Amino acid sequence: MTDTKSNVAEFSVSEISFSIKRAMEDTFGYVRVRGELGRISRPGSGHIYLDLKDERAVLSGVIWRGVASKLKIQPEQGLEVIATGKITTFPGQSKYQMVIDSLEPAGAGALMALLEERKKKLAAEGLFSEERKQRLPHLPRVIGVVTSPTGAVIRDILHRISDRFPLHVLVWPVRVQGETSGAEVANGIRGFNSLQAGGPIPRPDLIVVARGGGSIEDLWGFNEEAVVRAAAASEIPLISAVGHETDWTLIDLAADLRAPTPTGAAEIAVPVKAELLALVDDLSRRLYSGLNRSIANRRTELRAAGAALPAPRDLLALPRQRFDTAAGSLERALIVNTRSHRSGFDGVSARLSPLLLTRGLSHAHDRLTALVDRQSRALQVTVQSKRQTYSAVASRLTPDRLRQQSALGLERLKTLSERMDRAYGNRLAQDKARLDGLDKLLNSLSYKEVLSRGYAVVRDKSGTPVRSATDVPAGEKLVIELSDGLIDAMAVSANSASKTEKKAPKKPAAKPKNNKPETQGNLF
Repeated sequence: MTDTKSNVAEFSVSEISFSIKRAMEDTFGYVRVRGELGRISRPGSGHIYLDLKDERAVLSGVIWRGVASKLKIQPEQGLEVIATGKITTFPGQSKYQMVIDSLEPAGAGALMALLEERKKKLAAEGLFSEERKQRLPHLPRVIGVVTSPTGAVIRDILHRISDRFPLHVLVWPVRVQGETSGAEVANGIRGFNSLQAGGPIPRPDLIVVARGGGSIEDLWGFNEEAVVRAAAASEIPLISAVGHETDWTLIDLAADLRAPTPTGAAEIAVPVKAELLALVDDLSRRLYSGLNRSIANRRTELRAAGAALPAPRDLLALPRQRFDTAAGSLERALIVNTRSHRSGFDGVSARLSPLLLTRGLSHAHDRLTALVDRQSRALQVTVQSKRQTYSAVASRLTPDRLRQQSALGLERLKTLSERMDRAYGNRLAQDKARLDGLDKLLNSLSYKEVLSRGYAVVRDKSGTPVRSATDVPAGEKLVIELSDGLIDAMAVSANSASKTEKKAPKKPAAKPKNNKPETQGNLF
């Protein structure tokens, strides 16, 4: 088999990938693509990955974090947009994509369609229902305004409130246009609601969300879900004053009341102070006049009623006659009552004669005597029964019987003592044998048995075993443990030892007292 080489040029994967990338970017350097947004992904890096699609194809797109933070309209699935950017490839996955520099809706119709869809969704949740709306306070003490602090809107509101009824106004500064406007407005509404009553910052009695007029793109921040949900959840009554009278946003539907203009919101929020003073003055005059008329009418009615009443003498005549009649019959009634009680006492005294009392005492004495006799007989029977029981017990407690019981107890005690001695001896022998076995095992595992075979243990001056020659510096004091005792020694470096050998012949080492071999191993 022959190896034939082809004349076709060879490329690496990176070379072919980047060649395709340059070709794509040169051909589609800067394009505008119209399509519908499909899948949208927002990872933690801040970039946005999305799909642009139509009825026949899908184009992947990416919006880098710096561009995503400046978009006027945030991408949402189903929105038809026009994307501007360049076509490039991603060699890491062999796919092409569009790097988007700007994103705008494909006409106002797309935004209106998205707005209608969002309106239906939020209406289905009941955020626009009339039952949720609150009544505005007639005369608020503090008004919170969520708007831009530098625009003409806040100046118009403050001017109109100052003209009508000056009061405390708090301004929550926000951006009313741009990508972050919706989140800032929602945070402003929630911030006013989070203030505590009686705190260092007064809690508003009424909130006004205001902005001047503009296009649907300019007012889009007030159509975001976060703003609508914050307005619907506000515990403080809220007036929406966004745009002109012909403009409308979703916050207008969720607010408790919609004002045609920011100035109109100020007029709705507070009444005219002069009109209130005139009304109070008119009501006070009417109240004073009504009280005077009411008092005059009551005085006339009282006089008429007094004229119709009878004289006091006539009012007391009938009760006085009834009193005289009762006083005349009282003496007779007392006499009759006394006679009746006397008759009752006489009847009772007739039943309480000395004979009846004596008879009752005699009957009670006889009954008491009979009870005493029964008690005496019962006591004698009980004593006789107890005496018989104690006699039977005493007959069993004779000296012979006691001696017999003592002998049996001593014999049983002797038997138990012998059994205890045998058990103690057996247990002692078992423990001794077990202890001897453990002692033998301990001796067999002890390093001293190894020392008896000619080994030695080398320790430093702190008593720690030396495991390596490199751990011992020159001049270190050492202790060598043998099987029969300890030897003090000093470490000498290898260089010092070689110089000593050149100067003087090596003396024979002193033999140990037990005449064991000179060379010994190290257990460690």
